[in-house]
Amino acid sequence: MRVLLPASPGRAAAAALGLAMLAALGGCGGGATPLTFDLAALPGQPRAGGAARALVVSEPVGLQPMEADRIIVRERGGSLSFLGGGQWADRLPRLIQTRIIQSLENTGRLRSVSRPGDKIPSEYLLVSEIREFDIDSGSGEAVVDLSAKLIAEGSGRVVNARVFTARVPVPKVDAQTAATGLDAALSQVLGDLVRWVNSGR
Repeated sequence: MRVLLPASPGRAAAAALGLAMLAALGGCGGGATPLTFDLAALPGQPRAGGAARALVVSEPVGLQPMEADRIIVRERGGSLSFLGGGQWADRLPRLIQTRIIQSLENTGRLRSVSRPGDKIPSEYLLVSEIREFDIDSGSGEAVVDLSAKLIAEGSGRVVNARVFTARVPVPKVDAQTAATGLDAALSQVLGDLVRWVNSGR
């Protein structure tokens, strides 16, 4: 089983080495085993000051195909299919939730970031919906489209809402290229989402 190491600035060499090692290990399992890919959180770039708020991050919701761990291709007619030969390291909503939490934690600008089950007191709840997380076969792009709402705990009032979208060209549609493109698109979305949450608006 092969895992795509998160590719981010300053980590290209480590990623390349890791991929080479994992490819060697993965060859022992036979060709029928799908490759397993991860998604990257934003690296830590802590800054002084900030919102100093406590936030709970819910698991994103999405259409049934996006509830699984499969890589999705959106065909020209709008139908969805699963791309063979690859899968995510976890259910996609749970994987994205984890990377949102880690990305927010890595900034060091929030008092706490937790899941609903952690039962940590918070001022805000971040809910989101995966509107798209797929390869658009018509445009040849990896597309990530995530809507998010900040909700005040207690009152349930929507404080702010926004849609985050990123599109990254993919030169071909195979499991590794698709996973790399979607990881890059998610990185853009996470960057915008983190700035939005930390802005306090």
